[in-house]
Amino acid sequence: MDLAILEQLVADARASQRRIAREVGMSPPAVAERIARLERAGVIRGYRAEIDRSALGFSLVAYASVFAENVLKDPDQVLEALAAVPEVEEATIVAGSMDLIIRLRVRDHEHLRTCLFEQIGRLPGVSRTETFLWLRSAPPKQIDLDLIRTLRG
Repeated sequence: MDLAILEQLVADARASQRRIAREVGMSPPAVAERIARLERAGVIRGYRAEIDRSALGFSLVAYASVFAENVLKDPDQVLEALAAVPEVEEATIVAGSMDLIIRLRVRDHEHLRTCLFEQIGRLPGVSRTETFLWLRSAPPKQIDLDLIRTLRG
């Protein structure tokens, strides 16, 4: 039942408990109890509005590989420093020829240059970056739905 409830919430996080109850064949209070338990257990981590950042003027997406001298010594410090840069959407430590991959959301090429040279490039331990401009993506995959459906069999 929990997986059926999760499937409904992933498909529409704003679905009412009454609607979910109807879809999964339970009473609304029983659904509310299960949702509360899933939240307490950390399975449901939150609910959020998804914003179209392009509509706010931040239409350029870039990825940058970051080469940082101190990432293995103090990974939290490097991740916190990158998280403090507002344009950094995501920062991930990786194994391979680079130390991190970051995703940036900026207004234009000049804004990207400023972020890379005046913010990220000046962070302690960052020796260099290599930038890749986003051109196009496949439609987003509903990975949560796919995983839940796999678990349900």
